[in-house]
Amino acid sequence: MSELKTDLLVIGAGSGGLSVAAGAAQMGADVILLEGNRMGGDCLNFGCVPSKALIAAGKAAHAQSHAAAFGIADVSPKVDYSATIDHVQDVISQIAPHDSQERFESLGVRVIREHGSFVSPHQVRAGAHLITARRVVIATGSSPLVPPIPGLDSVPYETNETLFEQRDQPEHLLIVGGGPIGMEMAQAQRRLGARVTVIEGAKALGRDDPETAAVLLDALRAEGIEIAEDALASEIRGKPGAIEIETRDGRLFKGTHLLMAVGRKPNIERLDLAAAGIETTKTGIKIDAALKTTNPKVYAIGDVAGGLQFTHVAGYHAGIVIRSALFGLPAKAETSHIPWVTYTAPELAQIGLTEDEAKRIHGEKLELVRFPYDQNDRAIAERRPLGLIKVMVVSGRPVGVSIVGAQAGELIGLWAFVMANRLKMKHVAKMVAPYPTLGELNKRAAGAYFSPKLFDSPKIKTIVKLVQRWIP
Repeated sequence: MSELKTDLLVIGAGSGGLSVAAGAAQMGADVILLEGNRMGGDCLNFGCVPSKALIAAGKAAHAQSHAAAFGIADVSPKVDYSATIDHVQDVISQIAPHDSQERFESLGVRVIREHGSFVSPHQVRAGAHLITARRVVIATGSSPLVPPIPGLDSVPYETNETLFEQRDQPEHLLIVGGGPIGMEMAQAQRRLGARVTVIEGAKALGRDDPETAAVLLDALRAEGIEIAEDALASEIRGKPGAIEIETRDGRLFKGTHLLMAVGRKPNIERLDLAAAGIETTKTGIKIDAALKTTNPKVYAIGDVAGGLQFTHVAGYHAGIVIRSALFGLPAKAETSHIPWVTYTAPELAQIGLTEDEAKRIHGEKLELVRFPYDQNDRAIAERRPLGLIKVMVVSGRPVGVSIVGAQAGELIGLWAFVMANRLKMKHVAKMVAPYPTLGELNKRAAGAYFSPKLFDSPKIKTIVKLVQRWIP
């Protein structure tokens, strides 16, 4: 067994691990990167990239059959599902070189294609290598959570790790799980021609603001997607092409294919964390605000840390670790300025507190501002007037923003900037947005916050009258 020493050992070549490895190596650290599966991790191979590619295909098909409002005849799209999967795989292949072993080796990172497991607080075994590291970053990500539903082990099912390799189009897709992954895939598959039923044990999109989530759920149902809530699956049975799901309250759902999308679990099984003195929680590895585990020489970032499970969070964590591990500077991770988006049509975006959370925390100090899409000229011109932006404000500063509508994921970016820098509504109001853009919605929302203070104020009106009387 060869013995290696390094400044920084990164376990996992997903988005977070790659960001740490690239940044650290380019800043002069000696870096070893372990990856026992595919470079790029879940996001590139099974998650963000292929799902958005499939969504784009569904959008193209939907546009063909919904063009009459523009004076263009609707046509029924002819979907070659195998070719659609070719499109998905081509998108992956175009992005893959950026995450490849060759690229990272060119940056000075030593890449070892093995899984790693701790043998002591400072040593990790990876295949034929024993690695001693001054600092270790665990970035092993997460995998689909498959709950122990009776009968599930006897029927064929897909997860996000297998769905994008299947070339036979589902006739009637049953999706267990009404979160972002379930809803995104439900709409994409429906637009490509499948019947779709979503079965959710609680409330669909339950982590999001209920008002904005309801707008999206109504839109999905209008496209023909059946969404069953409070439907906890109690038994699954059947055979390929004929699957049945029975819920605890006696409802029965039948379909031809099954997708499990009930959540994620941290990838920690191979790590032997106990050997390194690293504790875990129900959701992942136990960390402090600096992303350090109970072994202060070891960090955990991204999904495996058990918090918000988004690629951009892993990238954010990478910056925290580089600041701490390479420069010895204090750095703490926060979550109040982290946005997330469900990439359906309309899109659903959230940052900070929802309305209910803001009311519970801030009470009467909360001011609520709404502005609808149907008062935006660009939304009207593009026949996308469905949606609204809602801003929760305390002492002039936004503490949460919920957006549902076209390009909500793009619009939320401004609020992420505002909240990360603790700016106020006045700073958004000062912005000049180009006309006509959906970006004007953000400025108009800020304007809606100040309008009552300016136009409905007797004091302001009195001041204006006095100034008009005295100025020449």
